[in-house]
Amino acid sequence: MKEFNYTIIGGGCAGLSLAYELNLHKKLDNKTLAIIEPRDEYKRDKTWSFWKVIHHNFDDCVKKNWKNFTINSPSEITHLKCDDFPYQSIDSGLFYDKINKELKKNKNIYFFKDIKDINTKNSFIFNSIPSANSNDNNLWQHFCGVEIQTKNNIFDDTIINLMDFNCDQKSSVHFFYTLPFEKNKALIETTWLSPMKDSSIMDYDNQIKNYIEQNLKIKNYKIIFKEQGAIPLFYPLNKDEKNKINIGTAGGMTRLSTGYTFLNIQEHSKYIRKNFDNIRDLNKFKIQNKYRFLDEIFLKVLKNNPEKMPKIFCDMFKVPAKTVIKFLSNKSNFFEDLSIIFKMPKSTFIKALFK
Repeated sequence: MKEFNYTIIGGGCAGLSLAYELNLHKKLDNKTLAIIEPRDEYKRDKTWSFWKVIHHNFDDCVKKNWKNFTINSPSEITHLKCDDFPYQSIDSGLFYDKINKELKKNKNIYFFKDIKDINTKNSFIFNSIPSANSNDNNLWQHFCGVEIQTKNNIFDDTIINLMDFNCDQKSSVHFFYTLPFEKNKALIETTWLSPMKDSSIMDYDNQIKNYIEQNLKIKNYKIIFKEQGAIPLFYPLNKDEKNKINIGTAGGMTRLSTGYTFLNIQEHSKYIRKNFDNIRDLNKFKIQNKYRFLDEIFLKVLKNNPEKMPKIFCDMFKVPAKTVIKFLSNKSNFFEDLSIIFKMPKSTFIKALFK
């Protein structure tokens, strides 16, 4: 079997982002790379959204930018605007097409469906497949979304509804999320922050239908795209090993309190590329410890006090938009962190700190 200098296990967002970054900067001109990916074809299957707090390689894959967003609870609506950090949505289909067209030009890059098809004995491995335990109490951000097209122009396509808690919580944390791509097209998602052991909260299609028809008052529409997924709100079990680097969610690139991963993947890819010549001695790239600590407390509060979370989320956004965006995107300073912390219910969070 053929040997390769490098192997990427998993040709999803993390694996392809890394391969693209290395190829773009000529790191593979004299080295061979195998990408292990079982799918038969690449097509649009996801939407990655985030605030653009850093430059990335995929502006031409962005479906839409927004500078305005709202947070809704049964008692209030909070509107925020941020010109500095637009909220972006990337179409995975455009992302896959862009990367694969470039990778196919490099004769040193090969795709395989099964790792058994190559010899990895002397290969440096980049692994993007997370290993998770089967603990039923683990928290997940699980969601289902549909892009709908309406007959009439219904949506204000200049503003997103980031979180709408005007829905049945079922003793968990539940909100809807609306991204209007055009005046007659929008992605609408039902999102839960909970363990995945209760099947009663997974009737996603009914939830979305009811929200569109009852909350948004839209009767005449058609579904043109659907996505579904689950993001672990806990760190994977993947261990550090010699001659192997875990990337993506497997490498701890998911921010646990938010599920945001895309930009962390891009930063990790750049870090690997910049240090590629010393890859075997590279220090581990991590989200800062302060965010890991704060997320741990936040998730304890979420798990033990789900009924308080709509107000807690709304209160979090009662600071300048730039501040909360930087905090959620791992770019805040100490004083910005404090401004967020002071908005939280102190007794609830102190109790979580000592549990």
